Amino acid sequence: MSGNSFGTAFRVTTWGESHGLAVGVVIDGCPAGLALSAADIQHELNRRKPGVSEVTTARKEADEVQLLSGIFEGETLGTPISMLVWNKDVNSSPYEPFQHIPRPGQADYTYQLKYGRRDHRGGGRASGRETLARVAAGAIAKKILTQHSIEILGHVVEIAGIRSREVSVAEIRDRAERTAVRCADPEAAELMEAVIKAAKEEGESVGGIVEVRALGVPPGLGEPVFDKLDAELAKALMSIGAVKGVELGAGFEAARLRASEMNDEFFVHAGKLVTRTNNAGGVLGGISTGAPLICRIAVKPTPSITKPQKSVDMTTMQDVEIKITGRHDPCICPRIVPVAEAMVALVLVDFLLRMSPAYSAARS
Repeated sequence: MSGNSFGTAFRVTTWGESHGLAVGVVIDGCPAGLALSAADIQHELNRRKPGVSEVTTARKEADEVQLLSGIFEGETLGTPISMLVWNKDVNSSPYEPFQHIPRPGQADYTYQLKYGRRDHRGGGRASGRETLARVAAGAIAKKILTQHSIEILGHVVEIAGIRSREVSVAEIRDRAERTAVRCADPEAAELMEAVIKAAKEEGESVGGIVEVRALGVPPGLGEPVFDKLDAELAKALMSIGAVKGVELGAGFEAARLRASEMNDEFFVHAGKLVTRTNNAGGVLGGISTGAPLICRIAVKPTPSITKPQKSVDMTTMQDVEIKITGRHDPCICPRIVPVAEAMVALVLVDFLLRMSPAYSAARS
């Protein structure tokens, strides 16, 4: 296995490098008859694309998607769907000095160790630009989820220690996309934007926390014991390059609680069994409960900064000081929101399809 594919029933394979000709994705397992157009994909790509505000990279890419296969007369065929986006605003010259010098915090060193070679331009395959392909696939997954009345909502809850107040679902829907940092708390968003700009001026970057909620998830999704819903979500979200931690529900706070505080007690509401709280984050025993699914990811500061850093020239094995130039996000959080949403959507669609009679019959 190469590690470039994800999913079981809804299989996604991404390809391409940051400064190569294009980035793309192939999706196998999408049901036939789904109404789908380039506009459906483009809407999500526009949310992720660079160069849209002062708190993102200055790289300007239209990120216009081309649908190559799997769609005829506006509907999916049930055959593999292939999509690509051409890389147009590419400037590889700032990366030439680092052909043999691994940049701190990047995948340069490990890719070189594993493959014996690497594309040093823009981080190559390890670049955040690869996530464009995930978002394209996630757009299709989201459209399938809409047919099942499942909604995916992402927003930024913390940047550089500045934390949003608790916000409602309605506030996330109405306000998150209106701010440059995708925070549904306007006051916190203003402070977050200021701290990102200040870090950029200092040649630094900052990290934060992003939350994704999935509403309307039916009970019963998840395949214990090794394909638990929460386990697959953790894998999906940790596969995003900048993510260093994942939690569901109460998350790490659970370690500080007593069972009487952590347990979600049951009661009957409108004839249905529900819980008074949702510390489990919508998952028990690796299976969805029907409560909102709540995931949070810890996003590290962008490793490419202009502040001087120490490294080693691998040809001479001598210490060197480097200063990275080029175009980089001073904070990845705002643009990682649609990426995290896409990964949650891909997991949910995969489990939904795995529960379908048609898939079970094909596997038997």
